[in-house]
Amino acid sequence: MPEYENFEDTLQTLRSLVDKAAQDCGQDCDRLLALLRTLEQLHRRIRTEQFEPALPNTRKGLYGFLRDIEESGGWPYIERGKLQVLMKYLLSEENSTEEKELGR
Repeated sequence: MPEYENFEDTLQTLRSLVDKAAQDCGQDCDRLLALLRTLEQLHRRIRTEQFEPALPNTRKGLYGFLRDIEESGGWPYIERGKLQVLMKYLLSEENSTEEKELGR
């Protein structure tokens, strides 16, 4: 990647690249799932290889850091899709298809 003047530029470029990748996937669920899995893997690797080793090593330092995290938006988290949400979507699609077939 080219040199960036500051970290915010780097983050904005990253956001733009991820947004573009998602848009390029269109409605292709397999490609979108691959993108989400890649982001989750990156999240996990950054957390375990860079973030956790960089945490403060004193109780007071860790407490202050955790307090700052909570005050500034909470812990970063990538939520996994829930099977119930997918089932609800499938049932609503199934009902919609049945209604169309019955002429409702």
